[in-house]
Amino acid sequence: MPRIPVTRVRLWSAAAVALVIAATAGTLIVASGRGAHSARTSGDGLRHTAVEVSRSHCGRGWTDPAPGTQVFDFHNPTDGAAEVYLEDPETGAVYGEVEGIGPGTTRHLTVRVGKGAYAFKCVPDDADAVTGPTVRVRSGRRGPAAVPVTQHDLIPPSIAYQKWVGSGLGTLAKQTARLRDDIDRGDLGAARADWLTAHLQYERLGAAYDAFGEADAAINGTDAGLAGGVHDKHFTGFHRVEYGLWHGESARDLRAPAAALLTSVTTLRGDWSQTRMDPAQLGLRAHEIVENTIQFELTGRTDYGSGSNLATARANLDGSREVLDRLHPILTTRYPELADLERELDRARSLVGGFRHNGRWTPLDGLSRAQRERTDAVFGDLAERLASVATLCDPRRTA
Repeated sequence: MPRIPVTRVRLWSAAAVALVIAATAGTLIVASGRGAHSARTSGDGLRHTAVEVSRSHCGRGWTDPAPGTQVFDFHNPTDGAAEVYLEDPETGAVYGEVEGIGPGTTRHLTVRVGKGAYAFKCVPDDADAVTGPTVRVRSGRRGPAAVPVTQHDLIPPSIAYQKWVGSGLGTLAKQTARLRDDIDRGDLGAARADWLTAHLQYERLGAAYDAFGEADAAINGTDAGLAGGVHDKHFTGFHRVEYGLWHGESARDLRAPAAALLTSVTTLRGDWSQTRMDPAQLGLRAHEIVENTIQFELTGRTDYGSGSNLATARANLDGSREVLDRLHPILTTRYPELADLERELDRARSLVGGFRHNGRWTPLDGLSRAQRERTDAVFGDLAERLASVATLCDPRRTA
């Protein structure tokens, strides 16, 4: 699938916040917003507390702690941007966070406060973090919190995933060579079957696309933005071969595109041992894979004749599962909804797998309206849940 250039999903992104809210139903951080907001004129019915975000007076303003869901109005009186966390000063677990509080601006955090100790950590740009005074709430049920993930925490799962990708690229190279050989000998029936096998193998490696760099466009790019469309000389890779196989091109015409695809795959496999994935991106990729599936596969935008978008969607889900399996040790102590997420992922895989009959995949236009609606709903829910994983696995600055 084409890769969406998505930035890290953090709580200061309005879209990400909406996803986290829907996915967790209050599991980690309830909300953050933008703009000035006066406690006296608020119509939300919640208690508002003005809190200063600065190195000299971090957390000043919270002098009358009370339990319950409430809003902290963070004001930054300094001349530089800052972020702020509400955390447990003993464990470092974070109840809520807001980034990008610009000079002279106010932003808000809604969180449930209960019995326990709290402190605000102010993290100015280009300056050391400062922790404000500890505030104790004497009663009530606290909202959930999670200990921040560090870059160090993410290195072992990232290395494990990178090794798995390396093995997958070896398999991909063999499958792509088989596809090239089918075309070279003129067996286009075998080529269609082997094209799907190889393409699905590539799609399962989705969390590594960013590290693949320009090789991804050469291997799995589309004709989007090309002046000549599907006939443009720069249209290459799996989809170029797909177009030819399902639009009546001869084996002779397909030999060069198939050979170029194999060369790109072989080069990527050879270069992979020298490539380093960014550990900080691993949690985001699990979410991004499903987002891309919704945008490209479930809309048919990447169908060049094979009608295999649902097969690709299933392969994408397999790719997300591979990421989650390696992040499991990190998530199991931080994400209470992990078991539910894994069940929903299995549900989605089962649903899509049910569209394969007698070895053939149902094309998108072969689904009934009810099937389409159910598929869209399942993937939408899964994307929302995976947004929480992206948020939890985004390393935070703590010093």
